[in-house]
Amino acid sequence: MPAEGSEYLGASAAGEEHRGRRRVAFLPGDGIGRDVTAEVRLLLMALAEAGLVDLEVVELDWGADRYLSTGESVPHGGFAALRGCDAIFVGALGDPRVPDAAHARDILLGMRRELDLYVNFRPVRCLDARLNPLSHVEASAIDMVFFRENTEGLYAGIGGTLRRGGQDELAVEEMVVTRRGVERIVRAACEYAQGEGRRRVTLVDKASALPRAGGLWRQVFAQVAEAFPGLETETMYVDVAAHELVKNPARFDVVVTDNLFGDILTDVGAALQGGLGMAPSANLHPGGAAMFEPVHGSAPPPAGAGWANPLAAVLSFGLLLRHLGKGGTAAAVEAAVRRVIQSGHVTPDLGGTCTTAEVGRAVREAVLELCA
Repeated sequence: MPAEGSEYLGASAAGEEHRGRRRVAFLPGDGIGRDVTAEVRLLLMALAEAGLVDLEVVELDWGADRYLSTGESVPHGGFAALRGCDAIFVGALGDPRVPDAAHARDILLGMRRELDLYVNFRPVRCLDARLNPLSHVEASAIDMVFFRENTEGLYAGIGGTLRRGGQDELAVEEMVVTRRGVERIVRAACEYAQGEGRRRVTLVDKASALPRAGGLWRQVFAQVAEAFPGLETETMYVDVAAHELVKNPARFDVVVTDNLFGDILTDVGAALQGGLGMAPSANLHPGGAAMFEPVHGSAPPPAGAGWANPLAAVLSFGLLLRHLGKGGTAAAVEAAVRRVIQSGHVTPDLGGTCTTAEVGRAVREAVLELCA
């Protein structure tokens, strides 16, 4: 994660003294997404009352309830309206009443494509030894950042089926890889590594089994790396990377990879930092739109019960603050999360007995104390 004051996530318009109020859209979504977003909103209110932030909030009702009542996932002009926001915060999407998850797909994949959020930024950092599942590795050694290409690959939505339901049914998913897509995500990873003092960038692929796609990734990776002579660069097959993440996570610094491999490996990374309830993310178009979300799902059954872990949402909000140039406040948010974990004020998934609201309150109190 960027150091205090870093503005990598802030793109070109970020800055503590940026003119006017920044506009942030909040989309709580479904299930526990609403529970954790409520805690983030309370944290934002506390920061605003303390004079630490001044944001204009836009509330969006996009989610299963709206989809089931209107038949539409995104209102007309919805994505265009998001372009007028400085940042977007999403809780979680998914509801068993929409079994094909059509609304979640329309909203999340729609944002990535319509706003061209080609960087999925996933910091993997273990904030406390008690969250570390690896007995042979110190928690401090688990500190890496993934740059997952977010708009191409097997998630491009290109494919089809033939003879559906028959014995000879055929399903095809197309992998799309473009030079432009690879070059910009690789460059973003290298620029981040150089700017944040990271020493190594690892390209993860499966060029042995996917020689055309993997070959393009490796070719472009080598070309872009020439502009960053101070960085160590390496390539690694995805199966080896999965093995090394568990065996020797300290070898990774910045990892750049495609959509599918990034989706899988970052959840392995989440296990190394305490689980999905501790995993924040940012979806970025550097210099343009930015969306922030905890990576856990909506988990509808326990929604509203008060046991959802809000810390991934809080850490995602910290990334949002960095995007808006509030590096000092963002650093206080992360430090507050550390303090809350160390105190044992955590939800059951982290071994505690606190409710969502109790954890949220502990974080707010810690942040305000640290910022005093």
